[in-house]
Amino acid sequence: MESTLIPSERRLLQRAVEIGRNGWGRVHPNPMVGCVIVRDGEVIAEGWHEELGGPHAEVNALRQAGDLSRGATAYVSLEPCNHFGRTPPCSTALREAGVSRVIYGATDPGSDSSGGGNALRSGGVEVIGPMLSPGEARRENPAFFFNSANRATYLALKLAQTLDGRIAEAPGHRTSITGVEARLETHRLRAGFDGVMVGSGTVLVDDPLLTVRDDVPVRNQPVRVILDTQARVSPAARVFRDLPEVPLVIFTGEDAPQEAVNQLEKGGARVHRVPRGPAGVSLDSVLEVCWDTGIRSLFCEGGGRVASQLIRGGLARRLYLFVAPFVLGERGVPAFAGVGPREAWEPWEPAAPARFFGRDVLLTFDRTD
Repeated sequence: MESTLIPSERRLLQRAVEIGRNGWGRVHPNPMVGCVIVRDGEVIAEGWHEELGGPHAEVNALRQAGDLSRGATAYVSLEPCNHFGRTPPCSTALREAGVSRVIYGATDPGSDSSGGGNALRSGGVEVIGPMLSPGEARRENPAFFFNSANRATYLALKLAQTLDGRIAEAPGHRTSITGVEARLETHRLRAGFDGVMVGSGTVLVDDPLLTVRDDVPVRNQPVRVILDTQARVSPAARVFRDLPEVPLVIFTGEDAPQEAVNQLEKGGARVHRVPRGPAGVSLDSVLEVCWDTGIRSLFCEGGGRVASQLIRGGLARRLYLFVAPFVLGERGVPAFAGVGPREAWEPWEPAAPARFFGRDVLLTFDRTD
């Protein structure tokens, strides 16, 4: 960080961060970005990146500000981009609009899009930033920063559990854990990812649709991804009903029965055979195929065995944990069976304040190593 901000400036930058979140479900794999323009101590415009391929946050705010942007200060959650992509460079738009000062939160990690701060400085604009720590920047746009740094698919894990850490009454028993409000938030979370992933056991027990519903805004329905080592899922499952409008990808083991694979493909699924892992398909191989086929982020909704493998293998980068206020007892299915000793959780830290959805509480954690 290059400088410190007075409290009023920090609040304006935080406001830019907050309004940028309006782009959730509409702009990925691009980052969520917000912009606040201030002149003579008054906010004259706000904007955010509203749609992938559409104007960026700075341009939306500048259009609202009009001629008042000359001599103003722009607070932007992410360093203004400096390249011609789907839209022209935001650094150029700010400079041409006469903005005299830019304060930004996070450095743009993109090899093509970065450098906007230096371009603005070269054009005579005062630039202050980055003002967010690397951890703050990653928490706001985790998939974007992970993709840029690792050239690999980002994976978040969501589980709903009871107070005693159970996700079902018994193996193979469909159990509702959370209430309506938490389920609506799950649909909203799905909307921000390229794919939604579950194990075949979840499909066989719950027969889910795995789509974004309940009037949650979404640019494109996420790809459904199913881990099905032995190709046990039936083409009669509900995930086959809306093909090809909502794509379905199934990963099987290399030794899965060919006739069963043929039936899945005949039903409209795209099937990838991958090597076996310790307890099913190789999750490393799954993520490699996802990256190669354009799935940049995955929202995994379990079940317990898949969740445990992801935690144990260090593949989950974020954990959305809904906790419901009741217990199921020792016969219930544990959320994280066989994850290992306490040390397995040392790289994890809170990523957001706890939030309540009806009676349920959502805890969010990020892996930091």
